Amino acid sequence: MLQENLINVQAKIDAALLRRTEEKITGNKVTLVAVTKNHPAEVITDAFNLGVSVIGENRVQEAKAKREIVGKGSGRWHLIGHLQTNKAKQAVAIFDMIESADSVHLMQAVDKEAAKAGKVQEILLQVNIAREEQKTGFSPEDYEAVVPELDNFKNLHVRGLMVIAPAAENSEDIRWVFAEGYKLYCKLKQQRSDIDTLSMGMTHDYETAIEEGANMVRIGTALFGQRDYSLKF
Repeated sequence: MLQENLINVQAKIDAALLRRTEEKITGNKVTLVAVTKNHPAEVITDAFNLGVSVIGENRVQEAKAKREIVGKGSGRWHLIGHLQTNKAKQAVAIFDMIESADSVHLMQAVDKEAAKAGKVQEILLQVNIAREEQKTGFSPEDYEAVVPELDNFKNLHVRGLMVIAPAAENSEDIRWVFAEGYKLYCKLKQQRSDIDTLSMGMTHDYETAIEEGANMVRIGTALFGQRDYSLKF
């Protein structure tokens, strides 16, 4: 099933790239982050064996448990859920990239732990473009304020931005969120030449996100089916 789902998702990614109405500075390749939250560790091995290169997990504890089972393997691990500052040390030890850097306070904690570990931690800045109260992320104003300060974090490598759009039955209703995310990315790229990642889009809206410029998407349900909330980690 996973192999078939991967083929279907990749076909939709390719089709979305062809539907772009203009050339995007994010390029013509999209990295698939396979989100394994609330799925058994075995699916991670299956995904790696099928050529998936990036695994996404929402929680530090769950990722830690799975990584102990799976091992480091040949793939990369991304944290895509909210990170509490008291788990920054564990996150630095586990994840190749933290996509959900959503506050200066958290960035300071991750920077400190990365320095202790002798590591430069890759991160994305999560921007709450739609200003949803129930979601974390920099407000657009706070994001603009932190950009000039990025070089102060010596053990963080900011690779780009992460955007989560509101839930919507029709992805056309949230296209503007992805379009705004791309605008912010373009502006950041002008300021920082090493920016290369715009993570936008999940199972229900990733095609629209790609059309608007995403070069990384976070897909779970379309690959692995419904989550099993009975699993304990």
